[in-house]
Amino acid sequence: MNAFIKNMLVVARRDFLAIVATPTFLLFLLAPLFMVGMGLVGGMGASQLADSARGAGRIVAVADAANVEALRAADTRLRTAMPREPALLELRVASPANRDSLAIAREKGSDTYAVLSGPLASPRIVEREPGSSSGRYLALLAGEVLRARAAGPLPPVTPTYENLSSGGTSIAAQQSLGFGAVFAIFLLTLLLAGQTVSSLAEEKGNKVIEILAAAVPLESVFLGKLLGFLGVAVLFIAFWMVMAVGGGLVAMTQMDPAAIAAAGGASKAAATLTAAPAVGWPFFLGIGFAYFVMSFLLLGAVFLGVGAQAATVREIQMLSLPITIFQVGMFSLCAASASAPGSNLATFAQIFPFSSPLAMAARAATDDSIGVHLAALGWQAIWVALVIFLSVRLFRAGVLSGRSDWRFWRRAGRAAAAAAQATSLDRH
Repeated sequence: MNAFIKNMLVVARRDFLAIVATPTFLLFLLAPLFMVGMGLVGGMGASQLADSARGAGRIVAVADAANVEALRAADTRLRTAMPREPALLELRVASPANRDSLAIAREKGSDTYAVLSGPLASPRIVEREPGSSSGRYLALLAGEVLRARAAGPLPPVTPTYENLSSGGTSIAAQQSLGFGAVFAIFLLTLLLAGQTVSSLAEEKGNKVIEILAAAVPLESVFLGKLLGFLGVAVLFIAFWMVMAVGGGLVAMTQMDPAAIAAAGGASKAAATLTAAPAVGWPFFLGIGFAYFVMSFLLLGAVFLGVGAQAATVREIQMLSLPITIFQVGMFSLCAASASAPGSNLATFAQIFPFSSPLAMAARAATDDSIGVHLAALGWQAIWVALVIFLSVRLFRAGVLSGRSDWRFWRRAGRAAAAAAQATSLDRH
């Protein structure tokens, strides 16, 4: 095992330096500048996802049984005249028995924007955002019920507003974070993993792979190449993270400190409330990077296997195109599952090995369970090893044995056709 790891690291260092120590690597680092369009598309998709999830939210009225029908009738009369947000939110009426309005607002599985409780003349309204239209709508709803019952002058409604300052992270924002994680991992793997497809094809042409195969096990060669390309990808990500942090610091130095402090103080609670993943930011970022590594290794192993079978640039292009289309299909599957957490579609995407890294990254944004991610990483690692094993077997059988797989199958087809023709002649 020590010799295997040593050989693997030698191959990884060789491939890493062969890519990084070239002038063209600078052009590779600047490639994301041409991907701004895809970033804009991802941003629009996340915005649309947030809007669709926001429409599935609710407002809650905690009322006695005598007020339930009156509240529903008043909601039916007022809803058509309300602006977009209250008109799209569902009104739910809850029993006051053992129901605290703060606990209702923080319930998981539903996006609650405002909760009304207490007497209708002086209700207590807990809002997700200060001064929201949802809270004002509940106060108007209580006033409409009192107005319908009043025989004389209408007593004024004096609501007490409270803000939900902690716990109640918006489900719409969590789903947007999940979609963002899916898009980021997909974009990085699409940009970085495709370079592995031409590695073995080039070394097959100059006979280097035969020298490596004679010196070390092929498993060490394949896994070492994957780790070398992974090192290039990590360097790429680190470069752009440093650029982003540096650009942010430079932008902050050009702003008024008083304005920064005012903006930060005003938006701190809102940012914490609406943009926090279920597992917390530190774990979310760490597990997101781990899922990127697994996604890169899975696709990189497939691309290595394809490059091992291809002999020309044309064959590389013909074989890598279906894999890229398959990768886009996995992105579409995971993007759909991010908008429907807990559904059968999401479960399938989390189990299927090639979509599992992206789907599990989206799950981390909406589900606070942590142990399932460790199991998912182990499941994906098993498939990385399986893909590498199959790639090595195909490479050893189809290339090192002295024949091309495509020629082998073509000859096998010709032999089968000749045998069928001979059998037909014998019958005649």
